[in-house]
Amino acid sequence: MTASPPLPPDPPEQAPPAPPPEGAPLPPRREFLRHAALFAGTALALGGSLHLLTRRSGEDGEAARPSPPPPARPPGPYDTSEAVTPYAQATGYNNFYEFGTGKDDPARLAASLVTQPWTVTIDGEVRRPVQLDLDTLRGWFAPEDRVYRLRCVEGWSMVMPWQGFELGALLRRVEPTGAARYVRFTALHDPEQLPAQRPSFFGTTALDWPYVEGLRLDEALHPLTLLATGLHGRPLPGQNGAPLRLVVPWKYGFKSIKSVVRITLTRTRPQTTWALAAPHEYGFYANVNPDVPHPRWSQATERRIGEARRRPTLPFNGYAAQVASLYRGLDLRREF
Repeated sequence: MTASPPLPPDPPEQAPPAPPPEGAPLPPRREFLRHAALFAGTALALGGSLHLLTRRSGEDGEAARPSPPPPARPPGPYDTSEAVTPYAQATGYNNFYEFGTGKDDPARLAASLVTQPWTVTIDGEVRRPVQLDLDTLRGWFAPEDRVYRLRCVEGWSMVMPWQGFELGALLRRVEPTGAARYVRFTALHDPEQLPAQRPSFFGTTALDWPYVEGLRLDEALHPLTLLATGLHGRPLPGQNGAPLRLVVPWKYGFKSIKSVVRITLTRTRPQTTWALAAPHEYGFYANVNPDVPHPRWSQATERRIGEARRRPTLPFNGYAAQVASLYRGLDLRREF
């Protein structure tokens, strides 16, 4: 593994928002969205989706569909040897809130996503800002296969065979300036293609769009951090974040932003979508940590999609040997 760059200094600590009253029940994440939308004066944001809140079609209904054979290649240096999640489940059970809050909404509605043509802008604190089409971007790098664990903050997990290239290779090509400390990622904002981005009758939406995420620069440069363009040896499906998504395997899945259109290097820590929506629940780092429970989900165990039992969750999702040194000196209970 290549040596990691030195840690940049953390920004001054900001005053945290007021937590909910002690003892008050906390709704599940999709219910949180519904209440947030209702609080804003809309009954539409999540209307009609209650039946989807309990559906698990990707787990149970599509397991019988045939999966393509595993890629014929030797294991890579970062691959897990765990059983790969079948294609039908990997593409049928998704969180992609731009399509809806149900686990099967993304697969059901992703046909509306147009991925050609597609342009990506890389700008901010770089010496060579660029806007280019996806074919040109893919032509810059030889594609790699990476079999990574994926851990959702909701307590479920998968093993995903991605294809893509290291984000660090792209960032080095555009040459970050000495002032760059963080990387902000922006997803597609197009309500015509992404139905949950459309405002309700009252003009509100469940989340502020576009979806944005962020990493520290050394996290972005780490060789585990991938920009994925494929899954299971096929082009990346819309419900999995086509045509270009971030994959950060030691963090909870919501950090791996989908359908990326802009990558901006910044001097200051960027605001991120879930941290803005519920800052007491979703920190900037979002490293998988079984010792730091989410207010509504213990993170000590997880259920691998396709399995009935729960298994212990590993620190940094099993990648501690590769990434724990990035956080030396940080209080990971406070910097959750």
